[in-house]
Amino acid sequence: MFKAIFSTFANCFKIPELKSRILFTALVLAVCRLVALIPLPGLDGATLAQFFEQNASKTGGLLGMYSLFTGGALERCALGSLGIMPYISATIIIQLLSAVVPQLSKMIREEGGRTKIIQYGRYLTVLLCLGQGFFMALSWENPEKVFGAGFPGNLVLMENLWGYRIQTVLFLTTGTLLLMWLGEQITDRGIGNGVSLVITIGILSRLPMAATATWMKFFPPRGVQSSWNFFHAIALILLLLAVVAAVIAVTQAQRKIPVQYAQRAVGRKVYAGGTSFMPLRVNYAGVMPIIFAQAILMFPEKIFYSLAGLTREGSPALSKLCEGIYVQLQHGTFTYLTLEGLMILFFSYFWVATQFNEIQIADDLKKYGGYIPGVRPGQHTSDFLHRAMSRITLAGAIFLAIIAVLPTLLFRWVDVPFEIGQFFGGTSLLITVGVLLDTMRQMESHLLMRHYDGFLKKGRIRGRF
Repeated sequence: MFKAIFSTFANCFKIPELKSRILFTALVLAVCRLVALIPLPGLDGATLAQFFEQNASKTGGLLGMYSLFTGGALERCALGSLGIMPYISATIIIQLLSAVVPQLSKMIREEGGRTKIIQYGRYLTVLLCLGQGFFMALSWENPEKVFGAGFPGNLVLMENLWGYRIQTVLFLTTGTLLLMWLGEQITDRGIGNGVSLVITIGILSRLPMAATATWMKFFPPRGVQSSWNFFHAIALILLLLAVVAAVIAVTQAQRKIPVQYAQRAVGRKVYAGGTSFMPLRVNYAGVMPIIFAQAILMFPEKIFYSLAGLTREGSPALSKLCEGIYVQLQHGTFTYLTLEGLMILFFSYFWVATQFNEIQIADDLKKYGGYIPGVRPGQHTSDFLHRAMSRITLAGAIFLAIIAVLPTLLFRWVDVPFEIGQFFGGTSLLITVGVLLDTMRQMESHLLMRHYDGFLKKGRIRGRF
């Protein structure tokens, strides 16, 4: 099997166009990593990086997720500290608005409408960068309020605070726009989805850190007894293979709804009928429910932490209550994991409700002479698609909830370091597997066009979209 895979990758470099696309993608991704390493002027990034390294298990939630998506740029106070996330957020906002704003929904269906929607997303990205960059500059001024009272030292080295703020906001906005442009260049001239690959390369950049933590578990420094043995290694490898296989299976899983097209006449032309199928993906929402859940759960913890400090002198009983709630809502507790799982279930259905329009699909089928065997066209088809999507969404949402809490369970119960555990589940594994599948699918399409074998002997790699 491995010989066939290596042979397939070797064939990729025998096709001139595919070879140039792969090399261009690798070069642009290298530039993206430089953006995540170039430090911002006027900031002490070394102190923040050391704090993140020493408190890796405590920087979960939104901060840990954001640092993961930026490829470590946030913890280095680098040029790409905002990462590509403002562009992702702008795209999500536009998608959600298009589901509720009739003007945007109509614009998408018009010729050239998607180009305008993409342009609106870019404008919104600039606004989000300016806002998020300003708040990030303020957070670096007061790191003890963001990272905890135990934060050592100060991050800002400039005396002119407004000069520092304006300079930092401009640099952070420029870094995000540069990453956005590089991602679009990969999509147009490279291989794979550029924005997704920018996020993936940032996640994979943490592999050396995870490898180092694994090595230290098996071969600690002199004088320290090793806590892991050969059986731990076998268990970790088997667990990793099982989780990756499950993620691939669920990412690729879909229910095929048969669709029959009747023979119809348009003018003097007669179009023959046929049988096709409508794929309904089990994990329709992708990684979005996990991102929404973790982002929202970040705020109650901070709010009750602040309330406990503010009411400590005036109302000790209320302060004690807020402190108890804060402790229960900390990342990794049973209450936190339960709320996270429930919110993932909710946002899975929320995303499907806003993005999957069964009424429009039923109308389009009726318009083009298609129908589902055994189901009447129109409202009955819409109800059938709604029930089918609700059932498979439940399975996908439960799987997402398990994958989301798995790294925390490994850290809390099995004593797996946080740097290692994040590759056994959560957003990092879902994004990495999904993006690599999409990239391999595009490479396979180039190979099959030139009469080369694909990555699989039977069937083809299906895309997520």
